[in-house]
Amino acid sequence: MDHEKVLDEAWRTPGVTAIDLPPVDVNQVLAERYELDRDVTFTRETLWDMEARKAAAPDVYIPTVVRAGSATKWPSVRHCGLEDFTRVSDQRLWADPDRFGTIIEHVRLDHDNQRAFFVGGTAFEGRTATTEQPLFHVEHSVAGPQDRPLNLWRIMLLTERVDQRLLDVFTAMGEDPYLRVFIEVYLQKDLGVSFRRK
Repeated sequence: MDHEKVLDEAWRTPGVTAIDLPPVDVNQVLAERYELDRDVTFTRETLWDMEARKAAAPDVYIPTVVRAGSATKWPSVRHCGLEDFTRVSDQRLWADPDRFGTIIEHVRLDHDNQRAFFVGGTAFEGRTATTEQPLFHVEHSVAGPQDRPLNLWRIMLLTERVDQRLLDVFTAMGEDPYLRVFIEVYLQKDLGVSFRRK
C-alpha cells in the first residue's frame, strides 16, 4: 500500500471532510504557555521521536482519546527508511466523545522525511472497525528549522459530503493555545520535564 498516495487522493476527493490544522511551533508555545521545571528545547529529531512513540503506543500518548490498555500493534516491517505496521485501539468518537469505537489504522512511518501516515481500515485480524463514524486517514509530520520544529496534522474523514459538525470539532482543536496532549505526555514521560500550564 502506498500510504501517502491514499491520503493525497482522499484529500482531493469531493465531499470528504478534510482539515489541515494550523502548524504548531512547539518551542514558541512552550515559552509562551508553560512553566517548566527546567529548560528544554525541542529539535526536529526530538519531535519525530515523539511521533514514532505515539504511533506505536497511542493509548499511552493520547490518553484523552484512546482507551487505556486497548491498543494492539502488529509487528513492524522496516524497509528503506520506512516502517509499516497496523494498530487497533478503542478511541473516542470525534463528534460524540463520550462513546468509544474500534479504530483500525495501517501505519507508515517515513523516518527519513519525518512523516507518519495512518490509513483507516474496516477490518483486520478478526477485528471490525466501528461504523458509528466515518472512516478516516491522518498524517502527522515534522517541518520547520532544526531548532524551531513545527508539529503538522491533517485529517480526512471519508464522508460523502462535508460534515460541518466534524469540521467544528477540528477547528476548535486547532484553536487550542496549548500543546497537544501527546507532546505534553512526551515532555513529562520521556524527557522528565514537569510543567504547569499558564
